[in-house]
Amino acid sequence: MTENAIKTIVIVGGGTAGWMAAAAFSKVLGQGYSIRLIESEAIGTVGVGEGTIPHIRLFNQMLQIDEADFVRKTQGTFKLGIQFNDWSRIGDSYMHGFGNEIGRSLGMLPFHQYWIKAVQSGKAADIGSYLLSALAAKRGKFMVSASDVPAASPLANIAYAYHFDAGLYARYLRGYAEQKGVKRTEGIVSRVVQNPESGFIDAVEMENGERIDGDLFIDCSGFRGLLIEETLKTGYIDFTHWLPCDRAYAVPSENAGPALPYTRATAREAGWQWRIPLQHRTGNGYVYCSAHISDDEAAATLLRNLDGRALDDPRQLRFTTGRRSKCWNKNVVALGLASGFTEPLEATSIHLIQVGIMRLLSLFPKDGISDVLVDRYNAQLAFEFERIRDFLILHYHATQRDDTAFWRQCAAMSIPAELQANIDLFRDSGRFFRNADEMFAEMSWVQILIGQGVLPQSYHPLVDQLPNEELARFMASIGGTIADCVEVMPMQQAFIDRYCAAEPVAIR
Repeated sequence: MTENAIKTIVIVGGGTAGWMAAAAFSKVLGQGYSIRLIESEAIGTVGVGEGTIPHIRLFNQMLQIDEADFVRKTQGTFKLGIQFNDWSRIGDSYMHGFGNEIGRSLGMLPFHQYWIKAVQSGKAADIGSYLLSALAAKRGKFMVSASDVPAASPLANIAYAYHFDAGLYARYLRGYAEQKGVKRTEGIVSRVVQNPESGFIDAVEMENGERIDGDLFIDCSGFRGLLIEETLKTGYIDFTHWLPCDRAYAVPSENAGPALPYTRATAREAGWQWRIPLQHRTGNGYVYCSAHISDDEAAATLLRNLDGRALDDPRQLRFTTGRRSKCWNKNVVALGLASGFTEPLEATSIHLIQVGIMRLLSLFPKDGISDVLVDRYNAQLAFEFERIRDFLILHYHATQRDDTAFWRQCAAMSIPAELQANIDLFRDSGRFFRNADEMFAEMSWVQILIGQGVLPQSYHPLVDQLPNEELARFMASIGGTIADCVEVMPMQQAFIDRYCAAEPVAIR
């Protein structure tokens, strides 16, 4: 343990990770801490993480950010889920919708247990018809939760996230943090100064010769990991065997029609393509495995499958999926890409930044760096990364596609034992048990398992206690309620126009 309490925090790197950290620290820690962020306009940021999950709303609420203002300033739209096309088989499509549960539980059993029996007897629609977010997304509808409906109504608790321009989000948070006293330093770090005895970081030196001392350093320097890896040699745990995509091309395009309230993920020959609609443009990208397709062919595939005219040349990103062996090492905590990368398939990159920040605040040291706190933090972050990793692997592995070498590799690869056990259990009788407080809940796993073609052979025996006639009425009631709620929802574009339309911007 070091001698002095932490009072000076230095964040190395800006972008989404750096400014999320600066905003959160300045809000929660208050005036007793000096917070300084170093970034250089000469160093670009990745900026492809424009999709989020509902947890981001908790982060914004903690900062007491006005939602309408935030959406306007980031050219944002709303997101009810992710549509997966061609993943299980070419021509298949399903929606991973947000929410607390599918349908409504009955007794001790979740809704999908009854759905299994009903669908086997031809008396149920697809699983997405019983989830408001999934059905509304497909129909282009959106609204925030209504306050003038009964608490049991699906309209009373609508789960949603955002699509936004990550660069504009970082700029928005910069303004927020600077107003709360965060000092920004423009420039490039030329040297990292370590304590010769402890190995802790004492300071960073800038190219202009300025020395910046700190007690705690937050590494937001991207894949490079200037502090956590280049300086401390922490080590990296590689996920490539399970998540083989290692490159991506990203390109903005003109909007083609009103923005839809979901991200689209379309499986391609050697990976998948995203489409993220914003108010002023559409974000697109092709995440691919370089062992199965050339860079030129990947870029051409992306450009060939845009909905609107490309607004720039595709920009390439290279990465290795995985995580740092320690996200907190000595007095350095890595956030964002410096901590690891699980690829953007389920929009978890910004969520992992948020988790890293919130875990750090909950374990924030009082009297120097404690090994007990560091070890617990690293265990929690390892758990988060690995459970998200397994959820992503499921999308690739549970496929019936055999049309390309890439998909044959994904279907045949060995997978983590815990994931295999979950697949086997669900295929047996539709059961799934959430691991502690892992990020994705049962309803998310159920939607992906069913969407990817992992269909249960049977169901829980208690389902048979409900007579067939009552089962049919139960399914019809839930489906009818969801459909009626979606019917009264406005189209997303109409909601945005009324609530949070952004100023028009000139698009090259």
